[in-house]
Amino acid sequence: MDKFDRAILGILQNDCTRSVADIAERIGLGSTACWRRIQKLEEAGVIDKRVALLSPQRLNVAVSVFAALRTNQHNATWLQQFHDAVGALPEVVECYRMAGDTDYLLRIVVADIAGYDAVYKQLIRIPGITDVSSSFAMEQIKFTTGLPLQYASFGE
Repeated sequence: MDKFDRAILGILQNDCTRSVADIAERIGLGSTACWRRIQKLEEAGVIDKRVALLSPQRLNVAVSVFAALRTNQHNATWLQQFHDAVGALPEVVECYRMAGDTDYLLRIVVADIAGYDAVYKQLIRIPGITDVSSSFAMEQIKFTTGLPLQYASFGE
């Protein structure tokens, strides 16, 4: 990955609606060369997808809850059932399997405490969940979907 690839990625992860011609002009490449690089980054899976970021406030889901889950189940069958159950909850926007005292950490977005209570009641129905500990975010200090690019290497 060279400086042109990093520059392309920097622009796209900030605003993926920019035209190839605009990106090419900004980084000093021809449009065709820029387009080829973007295609190569997509084919290699470096560019995973292009999305629109929506406003949680405008969609009435501005409350973020972090739920730490514990389980006594550690087998492949249960893991698939858990993945399916969490995947079916649209309020769960992130889910991580953790090392340490917490087995899974979820970020959940809802309108209010009652909305979280409804999600909580669905979470505790998942067989094998032994504990759910929830924390409500009071203020969002930083949020970005942009990844640091200084560590990127691709095709080198």
